[in-house]
Amino acid sequence: MGLNVLTIDVPEEVLWALNQKPDEFAQEARLLLAVKLYESGRLSTGLAARLAGVPRSVFIFLLGRYGLSPIGVDPEEIEGDLGNALRASNSE
Repeated sequence: MGLNVLTIDVPEEVLWALNQKPDEFAQEARLLLAVKLYESGRLSTGLAARLAGVPRSVFIFLLGRYGLSPIGVDPEEIEGDLGNALRASNSE
């Protein structure tokens, strides 16, 4: 799969207020976006982990930091995760 690049303008004041360098902010923003898309049900844990740039096991661990569970209550979500995992393993 190819990658797309998203560019956003971040005011210097934001980086200053967060006491972060641009690359630190970018990594945290990717993680927070992935967590939110997972929380809203728009991405599986596997795809959210890819967006965040971390292994799935790490992403699952990080979900606890935000009070979220990696275990979907919806059987369709589990089936979706399995399907995504199978597709990802076949594409490598």
